[in-house]
This record gives sequence, C-alpha cells and structure tokens, in this order.
Amino acid sequence: MKNTGNVIKLVIGLVIAAGFLVWTLWNVDFGQLVGAFGRVKVWYLVLMVCIIFFSHWLRCWRWKILLAPVKMTRMKNLFSSLMIGYMANTFMPAHLGEFVRAYLIGRNESMPASLAFSTIVLERIIDMLSLLVLMAFAIVLYPFPGWLKNGGYIMFAGTLALSVFLVLLKLNAEKTSKWIDLFIKAFPEKFKEKVHAILCSFVSGLNPFVHWSHYIWTIMLSIAIWLCYGIVFYLGFFAFDLGAYNLSALTALVLLVITTIGVVVPSSPGYVGTYHKLCQLGLELFNVPETPSAAFAVVLHALNFMPILFVGLFFAYKEGISLKSLSTRENLQDSL
Repeated sequence: MKNTGNVIKLVIGLVIAAGFLVWTLWNVDFGQLVGAFGRVKVWYLVLMVCIIFFSHWLRCWRWKILLAPVKMTRMKNLFSSLMIGYMANTFMPAHLGEFVRAYLIGRNESMPASLAFSTIVLERIIDMLSLLVLMAFAIVLYPFPGWLKNGGYIMFAGTLALSVFLVLLKLNAEKTSKWIDLFIKAFPEKFKEKVHAILCSFVSGLNPFVHWSHYIWTIMLSIAIWLCYGIVFYLGFFAFDLGAYNLSALTALVLLVITTIGVVVPSSPGYVGTYHKLCQLGLELFNVPETPSAAFAVVLHALNFMPILFVGLFFAYKEGISLKSLSTRENLQDSL
C-alpha cells in the first residue's frame, strides 16, 4: 500500500511538472533560448553557487540554535542532514525530504526524530514569517497581481493557524490532545497511540532558547539567509546581461517572493516546472520577454537544485544511505 501511495504521489508530481514546463516553454523561441544559455557569464554563476551554499551553512547555524535547548549538535551532522534532506526533496514530492532530514539528525545525534522535526517546523514558521514580512515590504514598493496577494493571505492564515496550534500544544498538551482525538476518532487504536507518542516527543522539542542572545542570533541569521537568496537573483541579472530591462534590487525581491511561494506549496519533485513558470511570470512583470525569462528560470533552478543534488548524494554515500532506503524512510510513521 505504501509503495502504491508513493507511486501515485510521484506520478501526480511528474504530471504537474510536465504541465508547468509546457506552459513555461509554450511561446519560447528555442533558437534564442540556446543563444541565451551561450551568453551566460559563468563566473557570476560560480559566485551564485557559493552564496547559495553559504546560505545553507547559515541555515545550519540557525538550526543548531533551535536545537540548543535540547542538545548541542555538531555542524557537520547538521549540514550533512540538511543536504541529504534537500537532495531528497528534489525527487520526492510534498517536502518529504524534511522528514528524512529529521530522521538523519536524530540518528546521528542520538535524539528522537520527532523532536528534531519539531525544530524543523519552527524553522519553517520562521521562514514563513520572514517571507510574509518581505512580501508586505515588496507590496508597498510594487503593485503585486491579485493572485499573488491571495497566495500571501493563504500563507499568512496557514502560518498563523500552525503557530497557534504549537502554542496551545506547548501550553496545554493534554487539552490540545483531546481536541486532536476528535479528529482521529475513526482511526485504529494503534494509529492513535502513534500520534500521541509523536506529539509527546514533538512537544519536548518546543522549548525556549537557552540564552536571550539566541533570539537575536536567530533573527540576524534569518535576515542573512534571505539576503543571500535575494543577492543570488540580483547577480543572475548580470549573468544574463538583462540590464536593458532596468532590473533592480526590487525586481530581485519580487522574484524571491514569487518563486518562494512556489517552493513553499507542495507540488512537483524538485519544484520542476512550478519554479520555472513563477520565475518567468515574475520577470514578465518587469517586461522581460518569455524567452530570456525562461532561460533565466532554467539556469536559476539548476543552480539552486543541481549542486545540492550532487552534494546530497555525496553525503548519502558517506553515511551509507541508498535512495531506496530514503524513499522508505520518508513514510515517517516508521522514523518519527
């Protein structure tokens, strides 16, 4: 049954990817597309990849702070788990690589995977709040289309609901568990026991920071991470010599917001297609034609995901983890 579910998820993801890719390339001149690839300034791409990996290192540092109330972890294990988890996201739909990441850091640092996963949830809430702040700032400077504003409202509602749930769970786990029981009433007793075991371990990971300075560091690191993401887009304008379209830091901010929404929403494995189309739509807001915007989207996606794929595979090999075992472990009832 699990294998059937995995196949269905994969097929749905591939259909979504194919549909968005066709949409992205529908009106593209392939001769001009190849020409755009040939004119890319490679040194800018190298710099962009370095900044991308630096942002991942900053993310590991922030994750270390989030885990500090529970256990002092090693950066090498955090980075290895992050890379393998991100690699898994490139071929697993619905952000299932995050579960792999929790399992790995739990295994390598001798802690419950569900406890580690609670810090990943907190990390995602911080990212969502950061994105919403960026989006609010961008909306003041640029008139976003209605569909994007609606996406922001949905994200805000989802982030608020999740935050409230976590607060209630931490303040009164017993009462919150009773409410959860109402929703899982029809499920087998074994499943209910598993849910409660996960919740208990999950709550243990929701702790205040050890020192007040950790709050400051978390904020500063979050700003630095998102700044790196924005710089990557901005450097991409120079790599593709898009100066004729008067693209600015504001354009990079708008693109960052639009493409991140596509990454946040579970879709195709590796966000193939969805990332490309949203990047193209973002550039079209600034009058960049479909062909150069498609070339830009293809290269930016490759820079963000291909190096991570290979680095993740390298770390998986070092840890003796096969892709088959990853696809099994992503059914987190087994590892959380």
